[in-house]
Amino acid sequence: MKIGVLKEIKRHEYRVALLPVGVHVLTKKNHEVFVESSAGVGSGFSDKIYKENGAVILKSPKEVYEAADLILKVKEPLESEYSLINKKHVIFTYFHYAASRELTEAMMASKAKTVAYETVQKADGALPLLTPMSEVAGRMSIQVGATYLEKMKGGRGVLLGGVPGVEPANVLIIGGGTVGTNAAFMAAGLGANVTVLDVYLDRLRYLDEIMPKNVKLVMSNPHNIKNYLKNADLVVGAVLIPGAKAPKLVTRDMLKFMRKGSVIVDVAVDQGGCIETARPTTHDDPVYIEEGIVHYCVANMPGAVPFTSTVALNNSTFPYVLELANKGIDKAVLSNKELWHGVNTYNGAITYERVAEAFKLPYTPLENILGG
Repeated sequence: MKIGVLKEIKRHEYRVALLPVGVHVLTKKNHEVFVESSAGVGSGFSDKIYKENGAVILKSPKEVYEAADLILKVKEPLESEYSLINKKHVIFTYFHYAASRELTEAMMASKAKTVAYETVQKADGALPLLTPMSEVAGRMSIQVGATYLEKMKGGRGVLLGGVPGVEPANVLIIGGGTVGTNAAFMAAGLGANVTVLDVYLDRLRYLDEIMPKNVKLVMSNPHNIKNYLKNADLVVGAVLIPGAKAPKLVTRDMLKFMRKGSVIVDVAVDQGGCIETARPTTHDDPVYIEEGIVHYCVANMPGAVPFTSTVALNNSTFPYVLELANKGIDKAVLSNKELWHGVNTYNGAITYERVAEAFKLPYTPLENILGG
């Protein structure tokens, strides 16, 4: 198969979708790999090392799209790429369709087959391609939250872990999944008072077994969210519904009960955000103040640590890349139910129900197209 690896063009996105070692494995299996020039530079991988591992280096995204059938990216295609995508393409990347009708309709119009990292799902419900970036983002949420609590950054001037004689900060984490768990461990390790809210009692029981003593586990509901917001110095939004928009659990009215200069980090912003006042920001302009609260809402947080993120992501994505390359999309998804869940659009049809629901567009079950 002809495989293309693109340079990311989203602002301050330095990750790359395929490591040089991945190129080596694919070319040894007689696949052709086309890599856009400088695609890996931001993550620490030169064109030279890609070429040494068997890649053909191309100068532009147009050349890559024309040469390749399977397109590998990290972030969703942007408007400048829409016209380059057509029905021959299988695109494997993060899409987060439910946050963008424009992207959804563009990929439908292209008739490409798109497989979204974020909805590839194991039988137990685990999301293997979301997990590594959720681990990174969860840990980063505490780093950036601690930074923006500093007075010169607009925060209250609170040290997350406190010092002897001074209370540590209160950290509220809404959602006890991968993001929330990693955020809780980081915040607890720094000595903060941490509260994790989640709607699943079994999850809270599990977290109770593994969390340190300075982490409190509480059932999530509007009353408890409002109650714990009052004393929170840092709030991490960590709620995910696979393939769907995040629910708005913190309303604008609730922010009025918070102390001015507190910080919100909404990790769910790439799925629309779980904070009503959240809107996507970028690494070069990451924060704004709403209702006196500092909001950090960068939609591609792991892009700030591209070496770590790229290696972690490739550890998870490459087995699926290999399967798509070896079998082609139809045989791959028919033989691998995890990949089946990843297919969001196919030849112009929306095949992931929650995306169709988000925009009230027609939904076509994948089995209606492929059988199985």
